[in-house]
Formats: sequence, structure tokens, C-alpha cells
Amino acid sequence: MSDLIEITDSHCHLDFDSFDAERDDVVARAVAAGVTRMVTICTKLRVEPQVRALAERYDPVFYAAGTHPMSVADEPMATVEALVALAQHPKMVGIGESGLDYHYTSESAEAQQQSLRIHIEAARQTGLPLIIHARDADEDMARILSEEYRNGAYTCVMHCFSSSAALAKAALALGFYLSMSGIAAFPKSQELRDIFAAAPVDRILVETDAPYLAPPPYRGKRNEPSYVVHTAQVGAEVFGLEWPDFAAQTQANFDRLFWKVAQYKAAA
Repeated sequence: MSDLIEITDSHCHLDFDSFDAERDDVVARAVAAGVTRMVTICTKLRVEPQVRALAERYDPVFYAAGTHPMSVADEPMATVEALVALAQHPKMVGIGESGLDYHYTSESAEAQQQSLRIHIEAARQTGLPLIIHARDADEDMARILSEEYRNGAYTCVMHCFSSSAALAKAALALGFYLSMSGIAAFPKSQELRDIFAAAPVDRILVETDAPYLAPPPYRGKRNEPSYVVHTAQVGAEVFGLEWPDFAAQTQANFDRLFWKVAQYKAAA
């Protein structure tokens, strides 16, 4: 095991029912593949207790909490106070995922924007990274992130980044991070790989977004955290780095942004 390359899945959804039959095995396979940390994301605050329980059950698992933009219209509006209170848990390490999705839920755009600003304020107050979902809303996303940053600094990762070069540039200009998912490994995603290649390598994370978006050779199947290795190996090619060097860089990037994970591991 000493030659196993270590990597982190910075975004997955281990609470989803597609993992119910073998959650222990899924986590074990991730660890066996070298995945040292997994951040499982709560997308509806009413299920936060179940997501938190997974982080408490599995040593490599941490969690983030927020209201997904596609759920904003059907869920109670989050409050800054509630998010800040949840962040007191030692394994709650990020705010979100929040953001804007105009592809499927454009009718709730105004509520999504309100929710996004609430999540940004919670990230600002806690110092935890904001986790952003963005789809077909690039102009509003860039505008709100920039407006809010002028109101007070905060940190952020653009999760599963597959938006425009303009949004990537705007996010990077604010010091934010871009996360590579299985989409970046799809054969027809060269334009997206070019966007990543133009970014600073010290601002890159990798993720699965499991159970969605499995990278080749598992495309079309249920994704799981162990598969992050395949996306990260494509990332190494994108940046012209040897696989161990790229993995080490993304580990350092994750520790810098998700500082609470690094602190927790150091104290363990």
C-alpha cells in the first residue's frame, strides 16, 4: 500500500439511495483506490442529519450542507443562522451546494439568487468554502459572485465545472477553485479540458459527483468515489504532469481550501 497514490473526492452524494445496498463497500473501495477523503454533499437541509451521520460513521467522510438551487422552490429558504449553526460540527466542512440552475428550474431564478446570497453570507461568516453548482446561468453567476465578494471576501469552489471560459475566468479572478468531474474525461470534452488547462494548477480540485457522471471506462454506470482516480489521471494529462505529481497538487489544493478537513486530520 505504500506506493498507493492518494487523492480526494471533493464532491459526492453518499446519502443517495443508489448506495443503500452497499455503502460500506463503496467507501471501502474508495479507500482501497487511494481516496483519502470524501466530501458528501447535503442538498436539502431537512436531510442534513442523515448526511451528517455518514460523516460520523466513516472516518474518511466529511460533509457539506446547503440547499441545491434545483430544490429551492420546494424547500424552506435556508437561513444564515441555520447554516452557521450546522457548521459547528467538526466534520461539516463546506457551505452548499448552492448556486444557480436555469436549465431545468429557471422559473425559480429569483429565489435561487436569494438562496445563493444567503449561502455566500454563511460561507463568509464561517470561513468555510462555498460549493457552487452553475448551469446555464453564467452571467448572473459571475455577477453575484463578484458583487458579494466586494461586500466581503469568501472562498469558493465551482463544483463539477462545465461552464464557459468567461465564468472560469471570473471565478479564478476572485481566487476561487475549479473542480474537475467525469465530464472533463469524456472524449468530446476537449473544449472543457482547454478551459482547465488555462487555469492555475494550484486552483484545481477533482470530484466524482457520484452517483452521477462516471468517467470512462465506467461512463453510463453509477459513479462512486473510487472512480475519481480516473478523472484525476485525465487531469494529470491536461496539465502535463506525472500522475503522482498532479495527485499531490490536488491534495495540497484541497487541504488549502477545505482547511477544516486538514485540521481535523491533523488532530486525529
